[in-house]
Amino acid sequence: MVLWMGESPVEVIKISPRGYCYGVVDAINLAKRAAQDPHVPKPVHILGAIVHNRHAVAALEEYGIISLDGADREALLDQIKSGTVIFTAHGVSPAVKRKAQEKGLYCIDATCPDVTRTHALVRELASRGYTILYIGKRGHPEPEGVIGEAPDHVHLVETEADVDALDVTAEKLAVTTQTTLSKWDTERVINYIVQRYPHVEIYNDLCLATQERQEAAVQQGREADLVIVVGDKRSNNSNRLVQVVQEIAGRPARLIDSATDIDPEWLRGVRRVAVTAGSSTPSEITREVVRYLESLDLDVLAPKR
Repeated sequence: MVLWMGESPVEVIKISPRGYCYGVVDAINLAKRAAQDPHVPKPVHILGAIVHNRHAVAALEEYGIISLDGADREALLDQIKSGTVIFTAHGVSPAVKRKAQEKGLYCIDATCPDVTRTHALVRELASRGYTILYIGKRGHPEPEGVIGEAPDHVHLVETEADVDALDVTAEKLAVTTQTTLSKWDTERVINYIVQRYPHVEIYNDLCLATQERQEAAVQQGREADLVIVVGDKRSNNSNRLVQVVQEIAGRPARLIDSATDIDPEWLRGVRRVAVTAGSSTPSEITREVVRYLESLDLDVLAPKR
């Protein structure tokens, strides 16, 4: 779609792939089916945000689903007295699952299959006596759940400085990762770990959907003067899209929650604007952003003379 801004055409580039991944779609559909199934005990609670996007959470509220949010998922269970609890796409620790079962709650696990594989990997490595360096983001629920599989065997690292702070002498040493990190940051930290510990075994669990969306944002974003990323500010994968566009593609990028966040001044003098979205962003929200850009009266935003 080409628009005219004074004497200059403005092209809206729809980056592809973008938006919902299969893990997010599966988790949301699972929650909706639970709410509609008369055999599933009510009320239905979700332990945390099903995905990190307020629009997705609000849409589930229309089905009568109650979302609880907080840093400590085990503590959140104290708010649920009966009915059903859904574990989010980010996964939870075994301790959380045990507590939910002890409370007599009906449990539904909506963990993304990619995250589930990391849980299984950590359990398997720990059972074989490995020390595990887990590259992830502190405070995010995904590392909390994975590390909970074998807390005595796992060290969380975000940066090279975290690696330097370790005092690890284990002969059996492995690396695995959060699924939604920057591809380039992850590779850099892995390479640094290999330099420190040449005998380490590498299991890069960055999910394919994350990699594809980041690579597309970088490659197609290079053709734009501005890249708009549609996503929740709490969404790690959305924030990483902004980061890789800025750092790898070398283009300005803005994270927005919806079309109402767009400041038309951002588009002054812009000839190409690209749009992408985090894997937890509802498609309709992204379509609204594209429609808004395509309908904006850009004549008034010609470059100032």
